[in-house]
Amino acid sequence: MEPHTEATWNPPLTTVPLPGKSPEQGGGSPPQPPGGPHTTSTTERGAFCLALCSCGWSGPARRSRDLARKDAARHTDRGQ
Repeated sequence: MEPHTEATWNPPLTTVPLPGKSPEQGGGSPPQPPGGPHTTSTTERGAFCLALCSCGWSGPARRSRDLARKDAARHTDRGQ
């Protein structure tokens, strides 16, 4: 068996902006005011997938992308 020689580089978690932090704190854009539209997405961190929202909410780390997408859909349905 041949050793694994090719790997995909992933940036360290410290370089991925966290939701809910201002740009001065190392985060992305500021969160939207309550009651605004929720824009969700998923991101991968290592072997895990997380659902993120523009309001600053983040779902639990999941190994299943489908479950992370369902977490995001439940969040937008509730309007939290």
